[in-house]
Amino acid sequence: MPLASGLVNEKEFVGNSAAFNKMLGRVARVGSTDASVLLLGESGTGKELAARAIHLASKRKDKLLVTLECAGLTEALFESELFGHVKGAFTGAQSNKKGLVELADGGTLFLDEIGDIPQSMQVKLLRLLESGTFRRVGSAEVQSADFRLICATHKNLAQMVEEGSFRVDLFYRINVFPIHLPSLEQRKEDIPLLVETLLARMTPGKEYQLTESAMQLLMKLQYRGNIRELRNLLNRALVFADTNMIDQAVLEECLEGEIVVHSEVPDEAPAPRMEENTQAGSNGQRPWADLKTNELNYLNALLQANGNDKAKAAKVAGISVRSLYRKLEELK
Repeated sequence: MPLASGLVNEKEFVGNSAAFNKMLGRVARVGSTDASVLLLGESGTGKELAARAIHLASKRKDKLLVTLECAGLTEALFESELFGHVKGAFTGAQSNKKGLVELADGGTLFLDEIGDIPQSMQVKLLRLLESGTFRRVGSAEVQSADFRLICATHKNLAQMVEEGSFRVDLFYRINVFPIHLPSLEQRKEDIPLLVETLLARMTPGKEYQLTESAMQLLMKLQYRGNIRELRNLLNRALVFADTNMIDQAVLEECLEGEIVVHSEVPDEAPAPRMEENTQAGSNGQRPWADLKTNELNYLNALLQANGNDKAKAAKVAGISVRSLYRKLEELK
């Protein structure tokens, strides 16, 4: 099953790996129901696309899918966005404004990054979910709304409950049907199909292709930003490519000077070996090796620890693949 057939546009939600199909099966199963859904997964895995797929598969598909990005909102702004406000409720409220709950009546309300909701607002959200009623900011009039709830987060809500930063009753209210969206690392075999789809979307009417070596390089990279990071890399490649054929050299140029986030040396990587002289120094301790020797030993140890995978070793070292090749050549 290469795509979410009948759920979303085939150019958006694609894959054929076991992890993707398992997720897709849960999306298809819950879509026709009215159950609340909690989408879990790293940033860039497609949680918004999954929310849209669930909405389009439901009986509410002819009504609105209303999205609220919860990250970065102050308590006052969150309440105003969610419930709306009346004229004069606060400074700057020059007219009545409908909230997203009211707009989602009959449709679906999607709360993205629900783990970032201020604690003081969690109780108000819980009251809305339990009673289906709300009041605009500055109004005493109680209104009601009928909507399907979908939430998403990249955070560990169960851990937040244990730490006391997320209400346990709200957690169980939204965690009716959890769906885990696999990371790109868990569905590497989908990369060729994703690349084909993303390139077609970026350059309508012009066909771009990757050489086999370029595709192999993409398959070896680690994507902490998941599909979003892959898309950015391909966008960069389109800038560097002189023809419609993207080769390994183009991708290495794209990786040059790339900002590496949270790079860590693998646990199994041995410490770099220092070059030892045959004689000890006058104080009986091992003499220091020169910087060039130390750097070469480090890179050799890193390559050995990563199975001579230069793309992975470069990622760990925080440099591009091209820089790694150059350093190895210079240090010989």
